[in-house]
Amino acid sequence: MFTGIITDIGTVREVEKRGDLRARIGTAYDTSGIDLGASICCDGVCLTVIETGADWFDVEISAETVSKTNISHNTWDPGRRVNLERALKVGDELGGHIVSGHVDGVAELIALVDDGDSTRATFRAPEDLARFVAPKGSVALNGTSLTVNDVDGAEFGINMIPHTKTVTTWGDARVGDRINLEIDTLARYVARLQDWQA
Repeated sequence: MFTGIITDIGTVREVEKRGDLRARIGTAYDTSGIDLGASICCDGVCLTVIETGADWFDVEISAETVSKTNISHNTWDPGRRVNLERALKVGDELGGHIVSGHVDGVAELIALVDDGDSTRATFRAPEDLARFVAPKGSVALNGTSLTVNDVDGAEFGINMIPHTKTVTTWGDARVGDRINLEIDTLARYVARLQDWQA
């Protein structure tokens, strides 16, 4: 489990095809404290650490994960910056919302507009996921816990304060970017109950 509160910005150093993909991610984390098998959320994708070095860790990425995330759009090239979060520990502050790291689909960033010091971002969700996005609800976008301001069909808006743009990769965002979207777990279960009762 994660909270969507980003604690480091990593950098993709290498991506290698070995049946599945293997990626090396540079990090400021103390890697001596990262166990093999640990889960780290990388741009919203929960990945398992298989090797570590002085300032990097390696992960394997299955074909299923590639197909469901922005990795399938060839966005994980060397040099790409990625939002990182270590797994939640008992007693940690839950500053965002419950995030599983299981990406539901890929949204498209369709507009960026300055709004005072903040930036208003508009996204288009996949049609099958749009019903799970609600005003004042939570979503995880590239692993970042964000509050939805408004919804218009499959499109929804988010306001990002300067702090968010500084401590995450959102300062790098460009219109047309493909974004890993995880809907709120609560919304998923409410919708499932409604389907079951119908």
